[in-house]
Amino acid sequence: MTDQTQGHEDIVDIEQCARENRRPPKCSRYRIRIDREHFVVLEPSLTGRELLTLAGKCPPERYKIFQKLRGGQLDPIELDEKADFTRPGVERFVTLPLDQTEG
Repeated sequence: MTDQTQGHEDIVDIEQCARENRRPPKCSRYRIRIDREHFVVLEPSLTGRELLTLAGKCPPERYKIFQKLRGGQLDPIELDEKADFTRPGVERFVTLPLDQTEG
């Protein structure tokens, strides 16, 4: 698969912006990465629930999602909390299954 996002102003790759240490501009589409998959979204922010659903993590209540920031810091995103793709330093998103084996 070739990366068609380079040089297209209507798609901003937030991971590339973080690597270049620049704030993603407002635009019509954002290329985000959740775990190892890339997605193009039409909104400048999505909730944790929307991100998990997009990544096929269903039901979303069984997963936790984090935004990985430049430098390695992981910030948790609650299911109803919005993740802002125009925030400086956001590289990608990482999911973890919640442990359901209590008792």
